[in-house]
Amino acid sequence: MDAQITPLLERIDARERELVGGAERIRAQMDELTARLRELDEEIENLAVTRKTLLALPPAAPEPAEEPPVLPAHPAYQQILDVFADAAGPMRTRDLCERLDLTIAPKNIESTRHKLKRLVSLGVLVEAEPGLFAQRRP
Repeated sequence: MDAQITPLLERIDARERELVGGAERIRAQMDELTARLRELDEEIENLAVTRKTLLALPPAAPEPAEEPPVLPAHPAYQQILDVFADAAGPMRTRDLCERLDLTIAPKNIESTRHKLKRLVSLGVLVEAEPGLFAQRRP
Protein backbone atom coordinates (compact mmCIF):
# COMPACT_ATOMS: atom_id res chain seq x y z
CA MET A 1 0.00 0.00 0.00
CA ASP A 2 0.99 3.46 -0.62
CA ALA A 3 2.37 5.50 2.28
CA GLN A 4 -0.03 8.31 1.51
CA ILE A 5 -3.15 6.09 1.62
CA THR A 6 -2.37 4.38 4.94
CA PRO A 7 -2.89 7.50 7.12
CA LEU A 8 -6.16 8.18 5.32
CA LEU A 9 -7.38 4.65 5.90
CA GLU A 10 -6.44 4.92 9.59
CA ARG A 11 -8.42 8.17 9.87
CA ILE A 12 -11.39 6.50 8.17
CA ASP A 13 -11.14 3.53 10.57
CA ALA A 14 -10.97 5.87 13.60
CA ARG A 15 -13.96 7.87 12.38
CA GLU A 16 -15.90 4.66 11.67
CA ARG A 17 -15.22 3.38 15.23
CA GLU A 18 -16.34 6.74 16.60
CA LEU A 19 -19.57 6.64 14.60
CA VAL A 20 -20.28 3.00 15.51
CA GLY A 21 -19.79 3.84 19.21
CA GLY A 22 -22.12 6.85 18.92
CA ALA A 23 -24.71 4.77 17.11
CA GLU A 24 -24.55 2.10 19.84
CA ARG A 25 -25.05 4.72 22.56
CA ILE A 26 -28.04 6.19 20.72
CA ARG A 27 -29.55 2.71 20.20
CA ALA A 28 -29.18 2.05 23.96
CA GLN A 29 -30.87 5.37 24.73
CA MET A 30 -33.63 4.53 22.26
CA ASP A 31 -34.18 1.18 24.01
CA GLU A 32 -34.40 2.93 27.39
CA LEU A 33 -36.78 5.56 26.04
CA THR A 34 -38.92 2.91 24.34
CA ALA A 35 -39.21 0.99 27.64
CA ARG A 36 -40.10 4.20 29.52
CA LEU A 37 -42.63 5.14 26.85
CA ARG A 38 -44.24 1.70 27.20
CA GLU A 39 -44.50 2.20 31.01
CA LEU A 40 -46.09 5.64 30.55
CA ASP A 41 -48.58 4.29 27.99
CA GLU A 42 -49.59 1.52 30.42
CA GLU A 43 -50.10 4.02 33.23
CA ILE A 44 -52.18 6.28 30.96
CA GLU A 45 -54.32 3.28 29.98
CA ASN A 46 -54.78 2.32 33.66
CA LEU A 47 -55.91 5.85 34.48
CA ALA A 48 -58.39 5.80 31.61
CA VAL A 49 -59.83 2.48 32.83
CA THR A 50 -60.05 3.81 36.39
CA ARG A 51 -61.82 6.99 35.21
CA LYS A 52 -64.26 4.94 33.11
CA THR A 53 -64.98 2.64 36.06
CA LEU A 54 -65.56 5.53 38.46
CA LEU A 55 -67.87 7.29 36.02
CA ALA A 56 -69.89 4.08 35.60
CA LEU A 57 -70.53 3.76 39.35
CA PRO A 58 -73.99 4.74 40.52
CA PRO A 59 -74.11 7.95 42.57
CA ALA A 60 -73.59 7.43 46.27
CA ALA A 61 -76.70 7.63 48.38
CA PRO A 62 -76.66 10.77 50.50
CA GLU A 63 -76.06 10.29 54.18
CA PRO A 64 -79.33 10.39 56.03
CA ALA A 65 -79.70 13.69 57.81
CA GLU A 66 -79.45 13.40 61.53
CA GLU A 67 -82.85 14.14 62.92
CA PRO A 68 -83.05 16.36 65.96
CA PRO A 69 -83.96 14.49 69.12
CA VAL A 70 -87.60 14.49 70.14
CA LEU A 71 -87.94 16.39 73.39
CA PRO A 72 -90.30 15.18 76.06
CA ALA A 73 -93.65 16.97 75.91
CA HIS A 74 -93.38 18.54 79.37
CA PRO A 75 -92.78 22.33 79.10
CA ALA A 76 -90.04 22.19 81.76
CA TYR A 77 -87.68 20.69 79.17
CA GLN A 78 -88.11 23.66 76.84
CA GLN A 79 -87.64 26.05 79.79
CA ILE A 80 -84.37 24.27 80.64
CA LEU A 81 -83.15 24.59 77.04
CA ASP A 82 -84.10 28.26 77.00
CA VAL A 83 -81.94 28.87 80.07
CA PHE A 84 -79.02 27.00 78.48
CA ALA A 85 -79.43 29.01 75.27
CA ASP A 86 -78.83 32.20 77.28
CA ALA A 87 -76.13 30.70 79.52
CA ALA A 88 -72.51 31.71 79.09
CA GLY A 89 -71.25 28.22 79.85
CA PRO A 90 -71.92 24.97 81.71
CA MET A 91 -74.19 24.99 84.75
CA ARG A 92 -74.84 22.90 87.80
CA THR A 93 -78.34 21.75 88.72
CA ARG A 94 -78.61 24.14 91.63
CA ASP A 95 -77.72 27.13 89.39
CA LEU A 96 -80.32 26.03 86.86
CA CYS A 97 -82.98 25.78 89.58
CA GLU A 98 -82.20 29.35 90.61
CA ARG A 99 -82.51 30.58 87.01
CA LEU A 100 -85.82 28.73 86.68
CA ASP A 101 -87.03 30.45 89.87
CA LEU A 102 -87.50 27.10 91.61
CA THR A 103 -87.22 26.85 95.37
CA ILE A 104 -83.85 25.35 96.26
CA ALA A 105 -85.19 22.17 97.80
CA PRO A 106 -83.96 18.58 97.41
CA LYS A 107 -87.16 17.64 95.57
CA ASN A 108 -86.70 20.38 92.94
CA ILE A 109 -82.96 19.74 92.56
CA GLU A 110 -83.45 15.99 92.05
CA SER A 111 -86.32 16.51 89.61
CA THR A 112 -84.26 18.99 87.60
CA ARG A 113 -81.19 16.72 87.70
CA HIS A 114 -83.33 13.88 86.36
CA LYS A 115 -84.52 16.11 83.48
CA LEU A 116 -80.93 17.16 82.75
CA LYS A 117 -79.79 13.52 82.66
CA ARG A 118 -82.65 12.71 80.27
CA LEU A 119 -81.57 15.56 77.96
CA VAL A 120 -78.03 14.18 78.08
CA SER A 121 -79.30 10.71 77.11
CA LEU A 122 -81.19 12.29 74.18
CA GLY A 123 -78.00 14.00 73.02
CA VAL A 124 -79.32 17.52 73.57
CA LEU A 125 -77.00 18.33 76.49
CA VAL A 126 -73.63 17.01 77.61
CA GLU A 127 -72.37 16.38 81.09
CA ALA A 128 -68.91 17.92 80.89
CA GLU A 129 -68.03 16.52 84.29
CA PRO A 130 -70.22 14.94 86.96
CA GLY A 131 -72.98 17.42 87.79
CA LEU A 132 -71.89 20.05 85.24
CA PHE A 133 -74.21 20.31 82.22
CA ALA A 134 -73.85 22.25 78.95
CA GLN A 135 -75.39 22.49 75.52
CA ARG A 136 -74.01 20.14 72.90
CA ARG A 137 -72.02 22.08 70.35
CA PRO A 138 -72.49 21.14 66.66
